[in-house]
Amino acid sequence: MDLFADEPPAPTATDRSAPLAERMRPRTLDEFVGQEALIAPGRPLREAIEHDRLRSIILWGPPGTGKTTLARVIAATTRAHFIAFSAVLSGIKEIREVMAEAEQARRRSGRRTILFVDEIHRFNRAQQDAFLPRVEAGDIVLIGATTENPSFEVNSALLSRATVHVLKPLDDADLATLLDRAEALLDAPPLAAAARERLIGYADGDARRLLNAYENLVETVRTARRDNAGDAARTPIDEKTLEHALGEQLRRYDKGGEQFYDTISALHKAVRGSDPDASLYWFVRMIDGGVDPRYAARRLVRMASEDIGLADPRALRLALDAAETYERLGSPEGELALAEAVVYLAMAPKSNAVYVAYNAARAWIQGDRTRPVPLRLRNAPTSLMKGLDYGKGYRYAHDEEGAFAAGERYWPDDMEAQEFYRPAPRGLEISIGERLAELRRLNAEATLARKK
Repeated sequence: MDLFADEPPAPTATDRSAPLAERMRPRTLDEFVGQEALIAPGRPLREAIEHDRLRSIILWGPPGTGKTTLARVIAATTRAHFIAFSAVLSGIKEIREVMAEAEQARRRSGRRTILFVDEIHRFNRAQQDAFLPRVEAGDIVLIGATTENPSFEVNSALLSRATVHVLKPLDDADLATLLDRAEALLDAPPLAAAARERLIGYADGDARRLLNAYENLVETVRTARRDNAGDAARTPIDEKTLEHALGEQLRRYDKGGEQFYDTISALHKAVRGSDPDASLYWFVRMIDGGVDPRYAARRLVRMASEDIGLADPRALRLALDAAETYERLGSPEGELALAEAVVYLAMAPKSNAVYVAYNAARAWIQGDRTRPVPLRLRNAPTSLMKGLDYGKGYRYAHDEEGAFAAGERYWPDDMEAQEFYRPAPRGLEISIGERLAELRRLNAEATLARKK
């Protein structure tokens, strides 16, 4: 099998058999919509592409933000071989074949190979390791695309040899530009202002979702108006027609719109207010309205940290478990795990003590100077550091009575001790508060004894 055989030509704008999103895929950087922070003229990534100096990169962003498109534009712009590779369909055998062919191609022609790996997070660590030798040798330029955080999903050795570029969801102006281009390409009836706004909100920053929905809408409208001619066929597409064409797909509120954030706010306040029924109501409203359940899961994790905290540490674990369960099951099965988390969070004892303490510590540090770490608190892994008294005088807590070095200071020497954290008198924080009060009493007695 020749892994370097040319790919079939990409569909052109006039190829009506191809999906609209594919027909509209840009061929050059100038045609690219969105991601100005990465590929605007003069930006480092664009300079590297245009001057054929690209090194391995990871493109991280939500679906429909242009990861695959950017990889194809890079392939068209540079003089390297290009191979598109799917982590869903390929395994270690295919990776090794590609690596061997890349090495041979470099030796034969001196040309590098650009290897685009879609959904690279789906490769396990052993599979990702297989890329390393050829990346280090310069035989391949790896372009990995992922919707997941590379810090957690990409091998650290591979990550250290690649630059991560974050692609953002397209904003409303970018989506409007795409709609204008699509309308011209399809010679479609214009969209009424309300329908246009609703469709952009439905897209939720995802160009592919926008174009697929718009193509479906135009086909539905043309089928319904087939017998009409002239002005009737060019009547603007209104919001009612949009709802009819997209049906249950259409969001009942727009992400980024006021109603979207109002609903999230209502859910958060109902959980904070310990009302499980109202919390479920707003949660289901969000899901029914089309919100990505993963987004709801992230909000639940935030609530567990901000409004429950150490009053019930199990809440955070349960919220994370619910998010993981949804990832495994998807919709609709995984939504039940999120609903379970909603009810648990609503009924858990509430405390924002950690949230308040964290903000207080941030405010203090932002307004303070950088104070040196006391020598006794520094680590001393080398003889030089030991000779400079790093770690000298440190009291190892486990050698002290009760595993507590009473009177020891862990603050900078020129700074007074602060009390950022004040446990709430609820849930587990009752016990934490009692423990903290006892430790502070022991510290005060030991400090007083030293002064005597």
